[in-house]
Amino acid sequence: AQLVESGGGLVQPGGSLRLSCAASGFTFSGYVMSWYRQAPGKERELVAAIITLGGSTNYADSVKGRFTISRDNVKNTVYLQMNSLKSEDTAVYYCNARGPSGMDYWGKGTLVTVSS
Repeated sequence: AQLVESGGGLVQPGGSLRLSCAASGFTFSGYVMSWYRQAPGKERELVAAIITLGGSTNYADSVKGRFTISRDNVKNTVYLQMNSLKSEDTAVYYCNARGPSGMDYWGKGTLVTVSS
């Protein structure tokens, strides 16, 4: 199984980025997909999650109204649209897949830096 994140980079405060996570090697549609992030010196935290059919989502309070998670079960890809970015959003963002049997996969992460 493999998860490959892309789309990170440097953006100014107030800007937007769209992260993508391409999945392979497992039945993508059967897995809950999530984005986590880890800022320097801090623990990894859940940012957003989306259930298997994409009908239900969950967000950290710090990103509600600014971030949107979505998935494409044909392309085996999950996205994170990030708007109105703040300096405190700076972190490495990780993609996670969790299956019904407890199988848990992680990507290597993509760095998002919000700075002027």
